Amino acid sequence: MPIIAPSILSADFLHLGKDIEMINSSQADWIHIDVMDGVFVPNISFGIPVVKAVRKATSKILDVHLMIVQPEKYFEAFRDAGADILSFHYEASLHLNRSIARIHELGMKAGVVLNPHTPVTVLSDILPELDLVLIMSVNPGFGGQKFIDNTYKKAEILRKMIQAVGKDIMIEVDGGVDFINAPKLLNTGVDVLVAGNTVFNSADPKAAILKLLTSL
Repeated sequence: MPIIAPSILSADFLHLGKDIEMINSSQADWIHIDVMDGVFVPNISFGIPVVKAVRKATSKILDVHLMIVQPEKYFEAFRDAGADILSFHYEASLHLNRSIARIHELGMKAGVVLNPHTPVTVLSDILPELDLVLIMSVNPGFGGQKFIDNTYKKAEILRKMIQAVGKDIMIEVDGGVDFINAPKLLNTGVDVLVAGNTVFNSADPKAAILKLLTSL
């Protein structure tokens, strides 16, 4: 079964606790938290205090996506705040190997994120060290963007790369995921679907999560 990771970037910030309760009672396994600094991406979201608050409200896996410059400066702080998975952008890191090793040393799973323009082949040398690769299917920074169709091809190439490595590495897709493209993504070998507006703008968010989960 795929993993559904509702993105709280699309949640109701005034009633975030209520939305976390909804996820807790849903069939979603992860909670996706986008951390934006206004430098690496043209938006500012939330940071360590919000991750810490969400951690207190759930036992779900916290999938923390750092869209920030110098992400390595904050690995330990996000671990202490409660992150289970920490992903950072290939485009924001000068020392990929060192950063991945540090996340593992801190007891978290490590993921690398690729922007839409970045080919998956850049990860060929580092892939065996990863737990997860997150493919951005929109340009990072804002929710509600249109899905980029080239994502399917990137996921297919990445799945073949992972099979060649022979290690259990998850593929995650973030951006514009909906009921139409979800089955196509899962058929290309994607394991984790990040869904923001599709879940939180639904009249019945728990039903939307279930629909995504069973869309294969």
